[in-house]
Amino acid sequence: MKQKLAVFDMDGTLLDSLPDLAESGRALMAQYGLPSVSDTEVRRMIGNGVPLLVERLLHSASGKGAEVAARLAKIDHAQACQAFMALYTPRATRLSRLFPGTNEALRTLKEQGWALAVCTNKPEVAALAILEKFDLLPLFACVGGGDSFSARKPDPVHLLGTIEKAGGTPARTVMIGDMVPDLAAAKAAGCPALFAAWGYGDPALATQAQGEAASMADVPEAAARLLAN
Repeated sequence: MKQKLAVFDMDGTLLDSLPDLAESGRALMAQYGLPSVSDTEVRRMIGNGVPLLVERLLHSASGKGAEVAARLAKIDHAQACQAFMALYTPRATRLSRLFPGTNEALRTLKEQGWALAVCTNKPEVAALAILEKFDLLPLFACVGGGDSFSARKPDPVHLLGTIEKAGGTPARTVMIGDMVPDLAAAKAAGCPALFAAWGYGDPALATQAQGEAASMADVPEAAARLLAN
């Protein structure tokens, strides 16, 4: 029988990355001479990877006057994504912190015989650097970034590719995440999802998962229940 595999989303699940993402978003908007954004606004934009985050940042400036509209019209989206990553990469762990109990929960899972993986819409290089910074990288059998495969969450190709590289199977995998892409990818991949209630997602999303954990400390027990059913 294949080893049990716990696959974690990153932003809003392992990592409270909102402060650095918001700071980078504000820096990008300032670079283009666009109105700033608040942490609350950026929080609603997170979860679908850099291209969509940048698209949402730029869209937030829509309807704010002819001068702003003229600036928006001159922006190339691909170049804006590159500019965002240039701003975000050096500051990705400046303000971000692991959610409480993350280290302990991951080590408990390992002690209980689970393999661990990350499936994040962040670019793989950024995800690896963040995990290394927090001394977590050795714990993970695979880190599947948003550019690691031919598609990203919610497409199941992303999650299935991560599971395969980690040596697991969907039937023995639990996907832990806080947003629609995590839960939708798990459903399409055929593995149970555990909703991370401490993250950025709407609490109502718990109804789309097979289980829920109130904190990282609750994950080992909650994940075990899902594979016991």
